Amino acid sequence: MSKGSPISPALLAARPAPPAAPARETVPVVQASAVRGPNAVVAPTRMLGSAAIVRSLEELGVDDVFGLPGGAILPTYDPLMASTKLRHVLVRHEQGAGHAAQGYAMVTGRPGVCIVTSGPGATNLVTAIADAHMDSVPMVAITGQVSSAFIGSDAFQEADIVGITMPITKHSYLVTDAQDIPRVLAEAFHIATTGRPGPVLVDIAKDAQQASMTFSWPPRVDIPGYRPVLRGHAKQVREAARLISGSQRPVFYVGGGVVKGHASVELKELAELVGAPVVTTLMARGVFPDSHEQHVGMPGMHGSVSAVTALQQADLLITLGARFDDRVTGVLSSFAPNARVIHADIDPAEISKNRAADVPIVGSVKEIIPELTAAVRESFATQERPDISAWWKTINHLRDTYPVGFSQPEDGLSAPQQVIKRIGELTGPEGVFVSGVGQHQMWAAQFIQYERPHAWLNSGGLGTMGYSVPAAMGAKVGNPDRVVWAIDGDGCFQMTNQELATCVINNIPIKVAVINNSSLGMVRQWQTLFYEGRYSNTDLNTGHDTVRVPDFVKLADAYGCVGLRCERDEDIDATIEQALAINDRPVVIDFVVSRDSMVWPMVPSGVSNDLIQIARNMTPTWEQED
Repeated sequence: MSKGSPISPALLAARPAPPAAPARETVPVVQASAVRGPNAVVAPTRMLGSAAIVRSLEELGVDDVFGLPGGAILPTYDPLMASTKLRHVLVRHEQGAGHAAQGYAMVTGRPGVCIVTSGPGATNLVTAIADAHMDSVPMVAITGQVSSAFIGSDAFQEADIVGITMPITKHSYLVTDAQDIPRVLAEAFHIATTGRPGPVLVDIAKDAQQASMTFSWPPRVDIPGYRPVLRGHAKQVREAARLISGSQRPVFYVGGGVVKGHASVELKELAELVGAPVVTTLMARGVFPDSHEQHVGMPGMHGSVSAVTALQQADLLITLGARFDDRVTGVLSSFAPNARVIHADIDPAEISKNRAADVPIVGSVKEIIPELTAAVRESFATQERPDISAWWKTINHLRDTYPVGFSQPEDGLSAPQQVIKRIGELTGPEGVFVSGVGQHQMWAAQFIQYERPHAWLNSGGLGTMGYSVPAAMGAKVGNPDRVVWAIDGDGCFQMTNQELATCVINNIPIKVAVINNSSLGMVRQWQTLFYEGRYSNTDLNTGHDTVRVPDFVKLADAYGCVGLRCERDEDIDATIEQALAINDRPVVIDFVVSRDSMVWPMVPSGVSNDLIQIARNMTPTWEQED
């Protein structure tokens, strides 16, 4: 569903669904049942609304939920305790429940579920809901609400969470009738996981939880007006193939939608058929292997010179599941000025929102990419393939001349890039890497090699500090057999590190690498570059030659984790290997690094991507016509 056009607020839980609209030729065939899970048949049974919530989650195939109880959701926590199918992970802060649900969804492809109470419990969840909305993460948030008789009276712990979250969800429900609970939850999961994925909020009044109702399964799910298109328009697909067949400088611009659409295999087949350069955005890292000869890097503000310039000099952008966001385009009017645009996306609101598409294709990339592959193969069979060897000569020159690298700090401390690079190399491509937001996020995107989708998790659209630890926790619950790293900054880590207690108590052995430069690093970098080194309120006093408040090793020990500190280059590998050998509890490593290290390359805000800098006041030398 489009982020710009949420389901009408008039579609309330208590409103009966009208008959289904007659199918039209342009509407894809709807699956036999829109209800998730095994669709077991449950005969009508009397139970309380609270029991119906738990039973609905069980029938929907949910295994794990993250939550924190409170007064308005308390009736539901009683039957939850008796469930043998649901594992409830008690978090220490509601925001942690939301990010954990995100991490779980990102690695499993299944919707994450979180449950919290009304008022401040629900509002503490807002950041995670907004984060899931920006990054298209399927999530169902269940919140308790005061009894329906008190709604609108400013009752104790009342907040209009439906109104608050309406702009940042695919849909928000208010349930005041217990009989609606099964249908609403089934609809919520259907909406969250179909079309463009995203969060759905279900706010359930306390008296609805306490009331008696008749439970049966499966409910009927029919949402008028919500019919996501999956298959691309055949004529548009053929036109896209025609443009590809005539392009001399094509580039695949691949976004996070290909990850969410589980279309990495299909992408690889198409890319190899066309033979064009592939760039993967921050949200798409790993969907196309970094080691593949056609992968030319990550575009954007901190993208590689080869990726940024490939987009700028292309004559055709084959855009799949990307949204032309400002961090990729720079000044929009100067972005890829000579390129025609094929834009495939499941959300019609994204097509031509920022950049006009010459060939718009609405649908699921899982369906569109194979259709496009077949059309391109047919086109190549009937006409001479374009010679793009000169284009590759240009790209390879950029790759060889301007690789992403780093210099050794002058203060004698470790380079954070080296620390993160070795974490990736010693863990290997089967690991999961979850970053916070800031410099360490960009370094983790740049210096870890990603060979598979769902190995890289981060807060891309909202840029939420505090995302890493709880999201890593959720990822480890969803994928317990993989090594899961939370690569965090000393600023981000202090926002949500209380979830280490959750990890210890629930035996969730994540590994946390705190890239400790004793600063709000990215803010400090901008202060260095644009504010003449006036470091206003960015010193955190956690690192080298400071009072070390807090001491991260002591903090880890207090939480029952293993706490390690690494301050020398020669100890980096041994410290990482020690952490990798510990699997019975979380490990926290305080990597004390230089505060002067910066993220390069960089396109300064407000300028064209053509002005990309490879170091301070240094731009590439264009020695040939690229």
